[in-house]
Amino acid sequence: MKFVLFDVDGTLMDAVENQRRVWHAWAARYGLDGDEVYATALRTRPVETFAAVAPGADPDECLALLHALEDEDVRTGTYAAFAGAAELLAELPADRWALVTSNYEHRVRGRFERTGLRFPALIVDAALVAEGKPSPVPYLTAAEKLGADPAECLVVEDAPSGVRAGLDAGMTVWTVNVPAPHPDAHRHFTSLAEAAPHILGALAQKVE
Repeated sequence: MKFVLFDVDGTLMDAVENQRRVWHAWAARYGLDGDEVYATALRTRPVETFAAVAPGADPDECLALLHALEDEDVRTGTYAAFAGAAELLAELPADRWALVTSNYEHRVRGRFERTGLRFPALIVDAALVAEGKPSPVPYLTAAEKLGADPAECLVVEDAPSGVRAGLDAGMTVWTVNVPAPHPDAHRHFTSLAEAAPHILGALAQKVE
């Protein structure tokens, strides 16, 4: 492998409780059950969640509220990087890695600043692509901007939608931070810390 592409939430950053709190706060504004809304949000994109749980609400207003709650959470929420993330990112060659996220760059940057993680030269966020995961477009966009052949890219993911996106992009996909391996992923590690030396080893193999 010559390049590594990381998902963010659930892969490098432990943000599950933050996402839960944001969606519960959003649900409360509409008088909805937070657990039901969050369960729907885990399976769908926000616009699809709004249509499912609040079909009569203005989707633009729904999204504006969600964005405001997420921005506030970046400023005031409690975040933690997964063990091994800081050390791993610090060792990666600057031109050989990127972030590929369904979130927005300003939020990811804020979280990285608060947790001391090194920020890459390239991030492919929700604003940069017309299609999000599980479409392969985000990962293919990252490869193009890095000047990489997709076959040279290692994707590190935790979510099924991200795994599918990486596989459909023609990339090698490893999963981390989930107890059971995705059936189609090439390798699985129970933690990012466990995967870190293997990621660095895979990149080192690019040197002839």
